[in-house]
Amino acid sequence: MGETRMAKFEEAPHSIYEGMVPVARLKDGHVYRHVISLLVDNEAGVLARVSGMISGRGYNIESLTVAEIDRDRQLSRINIATSGTRQVIEQVKAQLGRLVPVHEVRDLTDEGPCVARELALVKVACVGESRAEALKCCEIFRASVVDSTPQSFVFEVIGDTAKVDAFIDLMRPLGLVEVSRTGIAAIARGAAGFLKDSN
Repeated sequence: MGETRMAKFEEAPHSIYEGMVPVARLKDGHVYRHVISLLVDNEAGVLARVSGMISGRGYNIESLTVAEIDRDRQLSRINIATSGTRQVIEQVKAQLGRLVPVHEVRDLTDEGPCVARELALVKVACVGESRAEALKCCEIFRASVVDSTPQSFVFEVIGDTAKVDAFIDLMRPLGLVEVSRTGIAAIARGAAGFLKDSN
C-alpha cells in the first residue's frame, strides 16, 4: 500500500502552484480552499482579533501563520488558509478589511499564481524493516533527518500541503507518533508586493 502511494506521488506533476488553485470539496462542488494574506500592525491583540472574527462567524481556519516582516514600520503578515463558497470568502475578506489594525487584504488564490510552502517535523518510532522503509520514504520526498536515535527518527519535510499530507500518511503505518506543522507561508508571484505597494 505504501509503495502504491509513493508511486502516485512520484507520477503526479509537481509545481509551485500545486495545492494553491481552488480545490472543490467532495461534499460541495462550490466550496473552495483559499489562502488569504493580511498586512497588519505588529501589536498585541491583532492575531486574537483576526482569528476571533473568523471563528466567531463560524468559518474554519485550516492554517494560520503570522510573523513580523517590517520592523521599522512595525508590520506583520498573516497567512490564513480557509475554505468556503465564493460568497463566504468575500464576506471573510470584507470583514477582515474592516478591522482597524488590518492595512491590506489579499486573496492569493483568486489573484493569480502564488508560491506556497509548509514545513513539518514528523517523529516516527520504528526499528528493523520499518526503519529502512521510513528512510526510503524520506529520500523519495526529499525530506531530511534532523534527529535520530536507535528507536526513532525526526524528519523535516518541506513542500505544499499535499506533499506534507502524503508524507505524514506514509509514516502512519511505520510508527508515526508526533507531528508539528508550521502552517502555510505563501506569496504571490510577480513584482508587486505588500511592502512595495504600501510605500
